[in-house]
Amino acid sequence: MAQVCFIGAGPGDPELLTVKGRRLIGEADLVLYAGSLVPAEVVAGAKEGAKVADSASMSLEQTHALIMETVRAGGTVARVHTGDPALYGAIREQMALLEAEGVPCAVVPGVTAGFAAAAAAGRSYTVPEVTQTLIFTRLEGRTPVPEREALRKLAAHGSAMCIYLSAGDPEGVQRELLAGGLDAATLVVMAYRVGWPDEKVVETELGRLAVSARESGFTRQTVFLVLPGQGRADAGTARSLLYDEHFRHMYRK
Repeated sequence: MAQVCFIGAGPGDPELLTVKGRRLIGEADLVLYAGSLVPAEVVAGAKEGAKVADSASMSLEQTHALIMETVRAGGTVARVHTGDPALYGAIREQMALLEAEGVPCAVVPGVTAGFAAAAAAGRSYTVPEVTQTLIFTRLEGRTPVPEREALRKLAAHGSAMCIYLSAGDPEGVQRELLAGGLDAATLVVMAYRVGWPDEKVVETELGRLAVSARESGFTRQTVFLVLPGQGRADAGTARSLLYDEHFRHMYRK
């Protein structure tokens, strides 16, 4: 049994926490959460007597020391991250430290902001005969991006994209996507603090991405959904075969 569980808290809405995640938070002796991104309501279900700590001001070494204090006392830890821990979640280095000390750990997935944003906008990333691929990526900033993953190179595929951690430079996002060959009329959904009470979702075209982002005040905590084939001019041009009356499969004779 894992003594430390990394739990995806979802994008902000406490009701988007998984049932498993909620149960493990309620059973843990230490609940360590990233308070800058995870609402306190998400960890409000901690059991009586559990230690609940905000890791926003802590370093990797400090969070590890706190976790190990509980582990050595025979307790369990719920390490709560925003969204899904596997995507920009910084769990790899935390798990490496635990594994070096022989501490078993596990990961509970969560709803990432990209999917919550698509749901809030009522949009799908995939469109029959247009794109069946979704790329999660980011614009280069303080954290470098490999040259082979430059935004313009990924945009050249013409696939749907979800761009994280790039709201500080909307002009750069727009420039790179256009340089990759995407049409200026491509639909872009901008979702700010999706899942939080002040959530705001705005639809625009790629050619106006930067202007729209600045006008809306989206300079942080915003994901950009790039959706080829879903603009107003493309509405209704393609349908999935799944529910077509002529599509036959093992459950439909």
